[in-house]
Amino acid sequence: MVVPQQPAPSTRSPPPTQPEASQPTTPTRRPPISLQPSHRHNPSKSSRLLRRFRSVFQSFPIVNIPSCKIPISLHGSRGLHDGHIHGGKRMTGTLFGFRKARVNLAIQETPRSLPILLLELAIPTGKLLQDMGMGLVRIALECEKHPHDKTKIIDEAIWSLYCNGRKSGYAVKREATDDDLSVMQTLHAVSMGAGVLPSEVTSDDHQGHDGELMYMRAHFERVVGSKDSETYYMMNPDGNSGPELSIFFVRI
Repeated sequence: MVVPQQPAPSTRSPPPTQPEASQPTTPTRRPPISLQPSHRHNPSKSSRLLRRFRSVFQSFPIVNIPSCKIPISLHGSRGLHDGHIHGGKRMTGTLFGFRKARVNLAIQETPRSLPILLLELAIPTGKLLQDMGMGLVRIALECEKHPHDKTKIIDEAIWSLYCNGRKSGYAVKREATDDDLSVMQTLHAVSMGAGVLPSEVTSDDHQGHDGELMYMRAHFERVVGSKDSETYYMMNPDGNSGPELSIFFVRI
């Protein structure tokens, strides 16, 4: 009897297994932007210059150098009446930013409008909000006056920053980013308040940022002194204690 031969065992190694495809990450869901343009909102002719100043500004360290520049009076000849400053116009102001990063200030005509002014200040967000909890904070923003320059004072690109009389670096005006608009949209129903925003508000690039995205929103009174001076007073909700934060724009 002939015994059938058994096939020799294969010496080939099994084909490599393909790695499982990683599941695509779910993109951050932002609230749809429904903010309306303000009455004075016009595209800035110097947007390219603002972006250039911002890129340079972000390379500056956050400094705190003792130096007193100009004396500042709280109200001058203007007084409070029913929670309003005489001659002032009520605006909505929002301070926001990550706890250890530079604070941003957005000024809007209403909580549902696009910002007419957005500044990035060389002060950590947590530090500024902590100082405001301890008492009145006065911020002076200075820039140089140029003869025959018709630029509006709040359209200046970069400022020297003084906080309670101490030199604190610089402030720069910038255009609103998608993250900025997302913050404004999230707070569109908030007239005043403070807290921490959810991580979904910002992009994935910022969710790993050290600290929390904090905000404080309140009514501001805008007082125009001249074409070279303008002030924003952040008012207490009770209207009796005066401003918690005063921001002075001065061209000298």
